[in-house]
Amino acid sequence: MFERAIAILIKEFKQIFRDQRMKTVIFITPLIQIILFGYAANKDINYVPTAIFDRDNTKESRELVRRFTYSKYFVPEKYIYNEKEQNKVLDKGLVSVVMHIDRGFGRNLNAGKNANIQLAFDGSDSNTTMIVMGYANTIVNDYRYELLKGQAQARGWTENVPYVDLRDRAWFNGNLISRNYYLPGVIATIVTMMSLLLTAMAIVKEKEIGTMEQLTVSPLKPIELIIGKLLPFAVIALIQITLVTILGVLWFHVPLRGNIFFLLFATCIYLFTTLGIGLFISTISATQQEAMMSVFLFYMPTVLLSGFAYPIANMPQIIQWLTIINPLRYFLVVVRSIFLKGIGIEILWVQLLPLLVMGVLVIGFSALRFRKSLS
Repeated sequence: MFERAIAILIKEFKQIFRDQRMKTVIFITPLIQIILFGYAANKDINYVPTAIFDRDNTKESRELVRRFTYSKYFVPEKYIYNEKEQNKVLDKGLVSVVMHIDRGFGRNLNAGKNANIQLAFDGSDSNTTMIVMGYANTIVNDYRYELLKGQAQARGWTENVPYVDLRDRAWFNGNLISRNYYLPGVIATIVTMMSLLLTAMAIVKEKEIGTMEQLTVSPLKPIELIIGKLLPFAVIALIQITLVTILGVLWFHVPLRGNIFFLLFATCIYLFTTLGIGLFISTISATQQEAMMSVFLFYMPTVLLSGFAYPIANMPQIIQWLTIINPLRYFLVVVRSIFLKGIGIEILWVQLLPLLVMGVLVIGFSALRFRKSLS
């Protein structure tokens, strides 16, 4: 049995490496994807184009403007002088924020009264706007404290002005670099796509060129054919995740705090589901075009409902229940935990167990259907 399965495995590897385009898809495409995502999947906001509309033009207003523009976030792109210009720069998308300081700002502060400023945001991207508003609130609060402290000293108060000193500490991703969070997820999605696509396309290709009929009349048993067909793509997936992991760690400096061998072990469990689904798609597809469309039809909802880009907790309750049967949801938690937290099976078994159960069920059902399609 194993000799015949190994013969099919060797035949698959020869067929794969004989095709130059297939070698490019297997080894070059994942590296290109991780590089592109590594630079594109970055939600860190370091540049906020800002317009300054200072109608007060006093020492106090200029100091507040200086605090904004000397921060590493707000970059002054425009200085405007009327509200018509304010609407124009926002409508055209020339700036993301307009800082509007009205007349009397400095006078009110010196008189001990409340002074107002307005920050007009381009709220098209709500997530970015909320982050930028947080930056602005921090700057204004620091300015308010320094102002109160200066007024207290001017009045001869010896005691310090009460001040709440918030000191936050982020675990696992100390500098809050979004790339460190997204790249492990990209690695998981690349393995998902490539294992699905290669499995479904390769088996359907056998049908198209007529070699599947030759295999069915050979002394091979269905289980031997299935093993010989799926094992090469499992090996290729493990090579791919190793390559993209090395690139992510060395090129983008994503921390890998866990054990890479545990990562490969978890990937093997996850491959039961993706290879099984690819095998199932091959049984319902007559052409490579049908197989490709079926793969993308499965892949897009899988990624959207996995927590890769959008937190599952923010989804409607019925959608959250639907994500329970999504294997990528569990694999993403495992991959990100291995990279950022460095934890092992003693904690992640909760994710690996449903992944293993789903994998056995999926690959078992797909194998039975594949056997029926051969008979």
